[in-house]
Amino acid sequence: MNVRISCLCLLAALAVTTVCGLAPATAVDRSPEGIELSRQRMVTEDLIGGGITNTRVLQAMRNTPRHEFAPAKLFDKAYLDMSLPLGEHQTLTPPLLVAYMTEQLDPQPKDIVLEIGTGSGYQAAVLSPLVKEVYTIEIVDKLGKRAEKTLKKLKYDNIFTKIGDGFQGWPEKAPFDKIIFTCSPEKVPQPIIDQLKEGGRIIVPTGEPYQQVFHLLKKENGEITSEALRPTLFVPMTGKAASTREVKADPLHPTLTNPSFEEMLPDSGEPTGWYYLKQMEVVPASDAPEGKNIATFSNKEPGRPARALQGFAIDGRKIRQLQVSCMVKASDVTVGIAPDQLAQLSIMFLNENRAPSGTVTLGPWSGSFGWQKVTGKLKVPPAAREAIVNLGLLGGTGEVSFDDIQMIVTSGDN
Repeated sequence: MNVRISCLCLLAALAVTTVCGLAPATAVDRSPEGIELSRQRMVTEDLIGGGITNTRVLQAMRNTPRHEFAPAKLFDKAYLDMSLPLGEHQTLTPPLLVAYMTEQLDPQPKDIVLEIGTGSGYQAAVLSPLVKEVYTIEIVDKLGKRAEKTLKKLKYDNIFTKIGDGFQGWPEKAPFDKIIFTCSPEKVPQPIIDQLKEGGRIIVPTGEPYQQVFHLLKKENGEITSEALRPTLFVPMTGKAASTREVKADPLHPTLTNPSFEEMLPDSGEPTGWYYLKQMEVVPASDAPEGKNIATFSNKEPGRPARALQGFAIDGRKIRQLQVSCMVKASDVTVGIAPDQLAQLSIMFLNENRAPSGTVTLGPWSGSFGWQKVTGKLKVPPAAREAIVNLGLLGGTGEVSFDDIQMIVTSGDN
């Protein structure tokens, strides 16, 4: 067993922090033709490859210049399927999630849309050609003004911005045909529900700070119906929504949810607690070390991620070490396009600004072997305030299965 500490590629934010196969960073052609090629590749490989089928949504993603909404220093990562830090504890959502939420919203040409959480303005820009008008609210003054400036520069004339707490919505412009949240409330504020038109839709990630599920709400005959779609992780909604939360993060008692993959969402069939799944199946197995199910990751293309993520709160000032264990088995696992692209379980720690402060890893594993228990004592950086578990074949090829993932706090004395 190999326990190592490393800094992988840039995983710049807690919310929707995704690793694009952990491929080495490469320079991007910044010519108009190069940017266009990068954007088309993103749509083909990440969006269509990720299951997006709505042709209008795909065209909007093809035409929206994500690099204009990303920080200049992260230009080369603008068309990777990963979140990017915007500052102010906020992030630019990965393209696949933007496309997924937009597709679930089912935007129509005559729709009036409300967005809670402008961020960079990218989600509003994607919606712009798909609907009549977009009204978007940002609680962080600096971000809201920056987004407004970017949207005006790019001539998005049907997008209207506002600085304020999205909890109250935008009553002067209500009712809305569609409403989209790019932040996570514990539950949808009643003023927002009241501002939804009959027949309208809301797409929103709701739940606890680190355990959220996309819900699709519809208003039919004055009643709200709700469908649970899939697990996710977004920056928690601030303002009044934060002050009314019943469940808050507990950084002194870090835990994992659904560590043996036994709990499944009834509507989507995906495991609770785990999100941004790629090339992963939860399957019943007669040889499952714990319970009935195991999580299996398969990949045939070197560099392509096969993984699942889960976040948790942790305070590195108080917690010095975690003991992490898992059951793992592998079949024909080989390295991807970088030396660290193999089967592994990694934990990336984030500081109070949601920037990486170190990564620790169980593994990597290669070859073929039956079930074995792997345990490691992993150091927690003092700067850590949050963390992301990244589990699977992180760019390697073959097949790996996991079960019974456990994490406990230890003294850190050995």
